[in-house]
Amino acid sequence: MNIRRAIVLMSALCTAALTAGPAQSLEQNLMSMYKGTTHFAIAQDILGVSRKCGVPLNVVESKGSLENFYGVRNRTNTQYGLVSADLLDYLKGYQSQDKEVQASVQGMRIMLPLYDTEIHVIASKDIRSLQDLNGRRIGVGNKESAANLTSQLIFDILGIRPAERVNQSLDDMIELLRQGELDAFMHVAGAPNPAIADGRLDDRFHIVPIEDELLKASYKPIVMPAGTYSFQKTDVPIVSQKTVLMTYEYGSRKNAYYKEACNAVATMTRVLVDNLDDLKKNGHPKWKDVDLTEIPPGWEIGDCVKMGLQPDFKVECEAAPAAQADSFNQDYLDLLKLHLKN
Repeated sequence: MNIRRAIVLMSALCTAALTAGPAQSLEQNLMSMYKGTTHFAIAQDILGVSRKCGVPLNVVESKGSLENFYGVRNRTNTQYGLVSADLLDYLKGYQSQDKEVQASVQGMRIMLPLYDTEIHVIASKDIRSLQDLNGRRIGVGNKESAANLTSQLIFDILGIRPAERVNQSLDDMIELLRQGELDAFMHVAGAPNPAIADGRLDDRFHIVPIEDELLKASYKPIVMPAGTYSFQKTDVPIVSQKTVLMTYEYGSRKNAYYKEACNAVATMTRVLVDNLDDLKKNGHPKWKDVDLTEIPPGWEIGDCVKMGLQPDFKVECEAAPAAQADSFNQDYLDLLKLHLKN
């Protein structure tokens, strides 16, 4: 499936209108990849910070960046999504040429740029460079995943023609590689990734170096430090891309839902920015890489995000509610005191 077809299909699947129930009962959802991914760990940290401030939030698991992007664009009560920046690069590049793509990006905004996401290519040791993937059977993640999109872009840039691109989950790709049914797989995730680090991959495998000059215009060259994974004994040059938190532009406040959603985005922005130091100290290690000034070129920060950063914007954090049983039984305890006061 080519990239444009995947975009059109996902747009068709996510057809719920950007409307919701009564504003006073606003539901907030953050779309993230599934449990065991860096996306999910970051989403859980965001959930923890929001709960400390009494901000209602649900984490909705997905198959990847494309689903997250269209979830924010079209899914009811879904204000936030974690998205890989090369998807944004692709959409921005084709916006002027394709009406489907143009429609898909309308109203989408950056909320906050987050962490660098490492592009992992893991293979047996006879594969020493990306060019060695020619004619091989390569795992590229689920169809909606960042890896599926990234692999198509990188292979097109470098002229690589695998014998077969296999769409499977990360867990399945690890097992297929171990069994010799894949020659390599690509996964796009913050390192260390829990599934890659869980011990199933041994010294038969390695991180394939990525040093191709042609990629440096689109991806950031970095070094994965030795020991990031137990099977990786030396520093490895690779490339990375930015993961961003996306939202929608509710700034027009054209109805009650938009007004409430804009206030919600502003509040969440303020809560995350004000708690960034705590997230860097106590959250997933990738929070240490966050630079809020690294905005993907050509994309706008939402008006509601900027509203949340205004000095006069007030966030009234509510204390975490007490256990329900305590509040339910308070009238009993008050009555009991009347009888036990003597």
